[in-house]
Amino acid sequence: MSEIKGLEHWVSLLTRADLPVLKHTARDLSALRADDNRLNTHSIAEIIARDPMMTAKLLRYLQQHKSKAQTTEVVQVEQALLMLGIEPFFNNVTLQPLAEEMLKSHVVALPPMLRVVHRSHRASEYAMEWAVQLRDLHYEEVRVAALLHDIAEIMMWCFAPALMLNIRDVQQKNKALRSRSVQEQVLGFALVELQNELVLQWGLPELLLTLMNDSSAKQPRVRNVELAVNLARHSANGWDDAALPDDYKDIGELLRIPAAQVMVMLEADAGIACDINKPH
Repeated sequence: MSEIKGLEHWVSLLTRADLPVLKHTARDLSALRADDNRLNTHSIAEIIARDPMMTAKLLRYLQQHKSKAQTTEVVQVEQALLMLGIEPFFNNVTLQPLAEEMLKSHVVALPPMLRVVHRSHRASEYAMEWAVQLRDLHYEEVRVAALLHDIAEIMMWCFAPALMLNIRDVQQKNKALRSRSVQEQVLGFALVELQNELVLQWGLPELLLTLMNDSSAKQPRVRNVELAVNLARHSANGWDDAALPDDYKDIGELLRIPAAQVMVMLEADAGIACDINKPH
């Protein structure tokens, strides 16, 4: 087995690398660019909102090229586009490389990578919905934080698919193992460590650092992000996942409603029944 490349190697590589985007993001943005009637910052932002990689790419570019006049940090995608301008965005934030192309030689890694992307998008929708219910005027910041919460995992699927498949195989053989310990065993570090370093090295806004840091979960906005990520992660295993009843209770505490009401709220979205905990 080849020597394990440590955290510093991956931080360095992913800091220098041109971040990939999803094929459908590149396709939809290219089509939009050619349509003068629909081309505006809002329509561009709607496409970027579904792709954590493109979101990170845009925010990273803006941070690396911010003017001296920019004194506030920009977390919101549409605001970032307004500051950059539409033409400079298309000219400087490339729609390459495509994540799907990167995984052509490891095609078996594509579905798990896309599952993490889908999970991140679901988490972002939950987080935004709850932020609106909590009357958080800056709900878009919470949405972006949830979308980017697992960006390191997505990046490693793209840049180190063989290692990520190894982690998945170890976990599938022994489901009792904690994700962190398997990551440390295979990679030599935990993905959360890589995540924290990347957010710093990419120069992403400090607010994102706070919102994505689960250890700050006493703050309601951070708690919102954490619970949205948990719900998306657990429900991805099926709506009968054993961790979900605790999620409903925690979400209920955040929104100050009963757990049963949380289940009803999620019912239309997930097609789950309120008697989910009854024996089958």
